[in-house]
Amino acid sequence: MPKKCMLILLDGLGDRAYARFDHKTPLQAAHTPVLDTIARTSANGLYHASSVGQALPSENAHFTMFGYDMDDFPGRGVLEATGYNIEISHKDVAILSHFVNLSEKDNALIHEKGKPEATADEISKLIEVIKEFEMEGITVSFHPTGGIRGIIKMSGDVSPAITDSDPMIDGRYLSKIRPLNTAKNDPSAHKTAEILTTYLCRAYRTLSSHPVNKARQKKGKSAINGLATQRAGRWRNIPPFYKKYGLKGLIMASGAVYWGLGRYIGMAVEKVTDSDDPGKDIENRIRMAKKRFRDADFIHVHTKAPDEAAHTKSPERKKSVIESLDAGIGKAIRPILDDPDILLIVTADHSTPSSGALVHSGETIPLMINGKGVRRDAVNSFNEVCAASGCLGPVRGKELIYQVLNYLDLAKLHGIMDTPEDQPFWPGHFEPFQLGK
Repeated sequence: MPKKCMLILLDGLGDRAYARFDHKTPLQAAHTPVLDTIARTSANGLYHASSVGQALPSENAHFTMFGYDMDDFPGRGVLEATGYNIEISHKDVAILSHFVNLSEKDNALIHEKGKPEATADEISKLIEVIKEFEMEGITVSFHPTGGIRGIIKMSGDVSPAITDSDPMIDGRYLSKIRPLNTAKNDPSAHKTAEILTTYLCRAYRTLSSHPVNKARQKKGKSAINGLATQRAGRWRNIPPFYKKYGLKGLIMASGAVYWGLGRYIGMAVEKVTDSDDPGKDIENRIRMAKKRFRDADFIHVHTKAPDEAAHTKSPERKKSVIESLDAGIGKAIRPILDDPDILLIVTADHSTPSSGALVHSGETIPLMINGKGVRRDAVNSFNEVCAASGCLGPVRGKELIYQVLNYLDLAKLHGIMDTPEDQPFWPGHFEPFQLGK
């Protein structure tokens, strides 16, 4: 059986059916001879990182795919802060934030434009006036991460159990920041919501009168006069991936959230950059990953290209990106398929619809596992429909990492206890039996 695993993750690959493609998804409509060929010698199935129909962000889906429980998820704010090397203590709260264009109505704020265009100089000057705030022993600081985006860090007696203010759709009111129901009796959650609200109100008033915005309005541009927030979180203590699953992991990705996730769960991180050629990018990453098996047992090779194409709300664009990825995979995959020591898995983290209002959607995604000893079924195409008839059947959540352990011959016979903690891999990190004196 194989000894190492390569997981090729085509982010946001799944989609919905479109009349323009004869009621097929972009993946079904795309010309993917390489992925289809791999499917013919693989075990196929449909995967969802949680419950079918639930729309997951990438970070949550990856966290579950790597075998962790959502109760231990720290929040995307923490992961991005970690990925960008922003110092976050285990008591701080980190919150995703970005500049927006707001208007005022009935003493409330309307999210007019969530992605205003701005120069680096404009954003730099705006950050200068909102970067620090202190109230009742709690400090609030804004840390830029690129463009209009940043991380708000709150330090002191604070809680991550608060709602978002970002409505995510233009034309809607900002949401009131309140404690979550799970923290309704927690004074720190109420205080956190109150102070963050005060900070955002102060930012709105300060930015609205800023010379940058007065100059923009003279030119007929919208003001960049507020911040929207979402996905507050705090660091949690969890077992690292190697201790939990007995595998030395490596994440190869281009986004800070994945770099942060790798560090959070104790995986090595290989930072890569995206070009305008997704096929070439994935080809290079597969070649790099093959060499890194000297240091790792489980390598996650990631591309964000299908997800980003879907967010343009162009099914044609997504189809084109998928075809580019297929060609790129074809140029690098043969040494992986020919190596009996490598288990190859190809799947996605979630579905991203190329039309409509949803950011992500809850449909299942195709999954194929290829390697020595892996069953082969009758599936001859890699897509969301053909995969349904595969021998893997429905695979959910943490079952994916259990599949990895199984095909690497590391699955522990249930009930065997060679370590004090019930780990799912065998042999565990056991201590040798010692002869008494």
